[in-house]
Amino acid sequence: MRIKKILNNNAVIVMDKEEEKIAIGPGVGFNKMKNDIVAEHMVEKFFVLAENRKFEQLLERIPEEHYFVTEEIIKYAEDVLKVELNDHIRIVLTDHISFAIERQREGIELRNKLMYEIKILYKEEYEIGLWAIEHIKRKLNVEMPKDEAAFIALYIHTTKMKGGDIHETVRKTAILNDMVEVIQQLLGITFQEGDIAYDRLITHLHFAIVRSKHNNLHTMDKDILAMIKKKYAHSFQCAAQVGQQLLESHNIHLPKEELGYIALHIERLKKE
Repeated sequence: MRIKKILNNNAVIVMDKEEEKIAIGPGVGFNKMKNDIVAEHMVEKFFVLAENRKFEQLLERIPEEHYFVTEEIIKYAEDVLKVELNDHIRIVLTDHISFAIERQREGIELRNKLMYEIKILYKEEYEIGLWAIEHIKRKLNVEMPKDEAAFIALYIHTTKMKGGDIHETVRKTAILNDMVEVIQQLLGITFQEGDIAYDRLITHLHFAIVRSKHNNLHTMDKDILAMIKKKYAHSFQCAAQVGQQLLESHNIHLPKEELGYIALHIERLKKE
């Protein structure tokens, strides 16, 4: 393999049997020049990505340790989840973590408004995010807030799914956050983190949104629905207002049967 371009001491672009690859390995580019031969034993990983140009630009502009710490986080995530993450994560997560480290060193902390919803919906990924910020602290002596663990969790969750889209994941979680805020305003309460009834509500709302996309909504006996509307009139009214807000703001329609289930969760919250 001959070097086509040196990105940094530990990353080069090589031609391997007429195929362009990014080769990663400690010292693989150190004291090398274009057209020098790279021994295969020096290379830890090869990448042939559809987005090679983006990855190339990223490796040229970020500190090398940012790439390696992210790669260790990706490997840990794959081991824990027992899945192979989409290669796209090597671009988006490396870029995100590098920028987050720079922000933190400058004293700029970004708050994650969706943090609690992420902790409930993506528990495994959030635990990985917590491990990741501790790993960054150990390796680079940069202490990050738990908000950053939630951001990392979103990237991991999205890239473990085939065809996952980070923007769609954030959109769904933001919609959920809007629904919870409407319920809090209508009830005049603030939900307490760790409340099991609150956790159940978030989980149910999440799957209601997912089901609405696939037209696979909950069905409920008409007599049961009528009983809920009568016995828990205020809770059903709250659920109906949540449904109306969802329709007006996001064009997502929830039928009355689905609102009946949401009303039951709201009633439980009121009691607990």
